[in-house]
Amino acid sequence: MRQKEIHPALQSFLDGQVIFIDKPLRWTSFDIVRKIRNITRVIKVGHAGTLDPLATGLLIVCTGKFTKKINEFMGMEKEYTGTFTLGATTPTFDLESEPENQLPIDHLTDESIHEATKLFTGLIMQVPPSHSAIKQEGKPVYLAARKGIEVVLEPRPVTIHHFSIEKIELPIVHFKVVCSTGTYIRSLANDFGKALGVGGYMSSLRRTRIGDFTAANAQSIDNFEVAINRLKLLEGQSNT
Repeated sequence: MRQKEIHPALQSFLDGQVIFIDKPLRWTSFDIVRKIRNITRVIKVGHAGTLDPLATGLLIVCTGKFTKKINEFMGMEKEYTGTFTLGATTPTFDLESEPENQLPIDHLTDESIHEATKLFTGLIMQVPPSHSAIKQEGKPVYLAARKGIEVVLEPRPVTIHHFSIEKIELPIVHFKVVCSTGTYIRSLANDFGKALGVGGYMSSLRRTRIGDFTAANAQSIDNFEVAINRLKLLEGQSNT
């Protein structure tokens, strides 16, 4: 698709900008990219690391010539907070599907829950969720998984720099994770529940940091749109 002429006030986005967005719940990462394309009229827009629809938090979006920086951002350390729910599993490892396989959790102690985090700290081998965008034979594996076709994915090395349970309110536990790129927090939830013998799934997730960039310094997509409209208005006034 050929880049059309854009509003003079938005030329910097064509030249290249990095935008830090606090992704809202239920938006896909591509929803954000599409929205920024529509707002700025810049065709070349991409994000540095997918957030699932049920996750919120920092999404780094690059425009124009700065899309070359995407791989640089994707390789940075990530920090997440959120909740795991123990005592059940879901096919998608999160709340995109219904909980099943309920098990009692009365025997769990705070000590056993904290102790289990040690199994998932450092360099570990992790199997990605079958309901993920990883491709096999050119197609995302979630397409097969949704049809009930068995998906076999190989374990991958990832590094968990920090994994702590911040609060316990059974069946919910609040966590904080600092990890390498390629880590699936949904898989961590499933594996953590399995290690405790009761099952578990991710019930909420927020990406709080990528490298040195934090969600606290990100803007909402609504505020970004307001700022762009103000830029256009000011440019129009300066030309009158």
